[in-house]
Amino acid sequence: MKQLFCAVFLTGTLSLFAQQPATSAEIIKKSLEQKEQLTKTSIVKNIPFENIGPTVMSGRVVDVDVNPENTTEFYVGYASGGVWYTNNNGTTFTPILDTSPTQNVGDIAVDWKSGTIWVGTGENNSSRSSYAGIGILKSTDKGKTWSNVGLHDSHHIGRILINPNNPDEVVIGVIGHLYSPNTERGIFKTTDGGKTWNKTLFINESTGIIDVQHAPNNFSVLYAAAWERDRKAWNFDGDGKNSAIYKSTDAGTTWTKISDNNGFPNGDGVGRIGLAVFDENTVYAFHDSQFRRKKDEDKKEDSNSLTKEDFKTMSVSEFLNLKDKKLNSYLKTNGFQEKYRAENVKQMVRSGSVKPIDLAKYLEDANAMLFDTPVVGAEVFRTDNGGKSWKKTHEGYLDDLYYSYGYYFGEVRVDSQDKNAIYVLGVPILKSKDGGKTFTSISKENVHADHQALWVNPKKQGHLVNGNDGGLNISYDDGESWIKLNQPAVGQFYTVYADNQENYNVYGGLQDNGVWVGNHNAKMNKAWHQSGKNPYESIMGGDGMQVAVDDRNPNIVYTGYQFGNYYKIDRKSGSNKYIQPKHNLGEAPYRFNWQTPIQLSKHNQDILYLGGNKLHRSLNQGDDWETISNDLTQGGKKGNVAYGTLTTISESPFQFGLLYVGSDDGLVHVSINGGGSWELISNSFPKDLWVSRVIASKHKKERVYVTLNGYRWDDFTPYVFMSDDYGKTWRNISNNLPTSSVNVIKEDPEKDTILYVGTDNGLYVSFDNGIEWQSFKKGLPNVAVHDLVIQPKAKHLLVGTHGRSLYKANIAPLQEYKNEEAIFTIKNIKKRNSWGSSWSKWLEPNTPEVTIPFYVNSNGEVTVNVYFEDVIVNSFKTPTSKGFNEVVYDVSFSEKGRKNYLKKQKDAELKKAKNDKYYLLKGKYTVEINGKKQTFEVK
Repeated sequence: MKQLFCAVFLTGTLSLFAQQPATSAEIIKKSLEQKEQLTKTSIVKNIPFENIGPTVMSGRVVDVDVNPENTTEFYVGYASGGVWYTNNNGTTFTPILDTSPTQNVGDIAVDWKSGTIWVGTGENNSSRSSYAGIGILKSTDKGKTWSNVGLHDSHHIGRILINPNNPDEVVIGVIGHLYSPNTERGIFKTTDGGKTWNKTLFINESTGIIDVQHAPNNFSVLYAAAWERDRKAWNFDGDGKNSAIYKSTDAGTTWTKISDNNGFPNGDGVGRIGLAVFDENTVYAFHDSQFRRKKDEDKKEDSNSLTKEDFKTMSVSEFLNLKDKKLNSYLKTNGFQEKYRAENVKQMVRSGSVKPIDLAKYLEDANAMLFDTPVVGAEVFRTDNGGKSWKKTHEGYLDDLYYSYGYYFGEVRVDSQDKNAIYVLGVPILKSKDGGKTFTSISKENVHADHQALWVNPKKQGHLVNGNDGGLNISYDDGESWIKLNQPAVGQFYTVYADNQENYNVYGGLQDNGVWVGNHNAKMNKAWHQSGKNPYESIMGGDGMQVAVDDRNPNIVYTGYQFGNYYKIDRKSGSNKYIQPKHNLGEAPYRFNWQTPIQLSKHNQDILYLGGNKLHRSLNQGDDWETISNDLTQGGKKGNVAYGTLTTISESPFQFGLLYVGSDDGLVHVSINGGGSWELISNSFPKDLWVSRVIASKHKKERVYVTLNGYRWDDFTPYVFMSDDYGKTWRNISNNLPTSSVNVIKEDPEKDTILYVGTDNGLYVSFDNGIEWQSFKKGLPNVAVHDLVIQPKAKHLLVGTHGRSLYKANIAPLQEYKNEEAIFTIKNIKKRNSWGSSWSKWLEPNTPEVTIPFYVNSNGEVTVNVYFEDVIVNSFKTPTSKGFNEVVYDVSFSEKGRKNYLKKQKDAELKKAKNDKYYLLKGKYTVEINGKKQTFEVK
């Protein structure tokens, strides 16, 4: 989008922003092998992770593939949450990609006759969190196992087509790298099931193929959409003269451009194109036009009110002649601070401290400028002669559908039974029954606004399966009403937070799904349909961002949505107060990152920090702000994305005002005097990389950690650094971490040698300050980990994943570990009369459980003995791996153990439970494994 330039740049850059080298496919391939081996030998691979949801809002769908012979059976691909399968019309889903090296999905295709599944990894939406893939995955056993069949350097896949008459013949549109040029993009074809590939269409290193469709009943006729795009951290250029439509009449072996000077737009403003093919000759093209709209010179003003455009050309004398009432109306309507009213603003202009144009600049942050851009936007074209000529189907503009985010959508479908019935996906979803002349919305109250995928039943009109940023919906009446199918936990979390209550709550901000809160023990099932209340509650809309909760009052929550729009929420009273710091009139607007950082001071919970391009501090819970730094970035860059912003803040728990901040352009600063002065401490780091975290140590005042993320350069090297002298010198502690961008580092609150790191492909722990890293695995797929928090009382590690919602793990054994075999603390259990029974014979009996965590030095098998005093009451064997293990014990007597116990306790009375088991009585018991002992109590 070349037209979308925002006023988000200043001078004074400290480096040249040279393009970082993209990580090669060979390095990524070796890294995946390294991770697989690391996981096999990891001492923490048996530490279990429990998914705690939420599921109610789901996550971004990229594709749906439905069995045409049995429409209750289908697969769903989520952008970063893997592929899921249902055979009961979405009542339940099963993940089938969890054994693969990635959960990042661009497109899926299924040969329903053989059950073969193809997955193009790497999302094609080109969003700020569209993760790269690792090529083409193929399964011939319905997802039980996967093999990588090539295109390793493709990064992002647009579309996969399987020849219905020859499942070994497959055509793939590759969109290619998002942040760097590459040659493995275009159209690739295989005729041997993926053993070999031929590149049959290549335009250039910045232009890939976003969509490919074939004519029904004739795979020889194919249409493809080329898309020229380039994303940088500060700019997204999603259009270009090489974006075009191509056609093949030999099943994708050769291609001809069919959109030159024949009714379809040409030139630098051609954006993303989606295709829908009705037959060999009738094709719809859904275009994101980035050409500017024509100015209507004859358009009359609707009102006499002022707009910001007026001030851009207004002279001082004209400004001073404005009526106060008219000027005040502009100031109030546009949210100027109370101190800016007509009388004093005019005085500022008279004195020369402010110019009229400043009243326009005051409003021009990156997000506002993005939406202000006057581009044509969404438009639909159609050909009825196989692409010889194209004609726009509608008059005027399709407003309120693409806004300025057309690159994020681009899907169109046609009903195979009616060539004039089409559906276009954006915000919202529209349908037309007259070939695109007129449209009506079919979005409803239980359907997310952003639409990404649609399946239209070729045999039953009105049956639709819709994938969106909020999950999956089904309609049987052509969109008049929808069923919601959000059973999988596939939320894309940016952040996670836990409050300090005994029965604590978990908070998190999600991509396009706001901020939610729920109890950490919330059950993820359908019981809430009966109660009418989901265990998770929404407390903020938009793209959910960071959360901070007042330790003195858990009802006071600070959170917000993208670009620094933060609020102070009182959950008890229901009040929300907007608290974003405002620049002064005449100053350049503050730049706020998409994920603007905040932090409540542990020294005083009235003190809140918030980072723009400068650091701001409030001493009274966000009511008033002071700016305690100059610009702590390289000054921004010209582009349509806010850049040159702070991304992370950390205050030392040892000293109030010992502050660290990091920026999206590679700078880390420290202040030892509450922002009175700042020192740059990142000169030795690789340049210009996104500072994903800076963390002041809880254990040592001089210690600080930094992680850098090269994702926005297609550089996936893990960068993790540690300093023991306030950042004067640094030690690289990434060591044996597999290649994957690092999002977060967290110190263990109890043990100063334990560190946790979350990457774009998994979670790791080190027991020796980063000398060696161990890979977590059990219950946790290879998914992007965006954020981590440790609830110190519960000793729980909470994991915010960008694709599989939230996870929880007990890390008490890790904290107790002393490099030797041991049994760790076993939680006591309360005796209940309901053990072994249920209120109905048709239900499963209530089975008590005690988890026994332990560590052994070798693989094999151990015997677990349970003692009452010196009598063995139960004994059983369990397989083990070297490292941390756990076994679940149902607190029952073995038959031999029961007899031993009765010999010892002659007066004891043991009652058989309804499930024919005898359960332990109240008392203290000892567990012994390999000579190591630990006790627990039945209370």
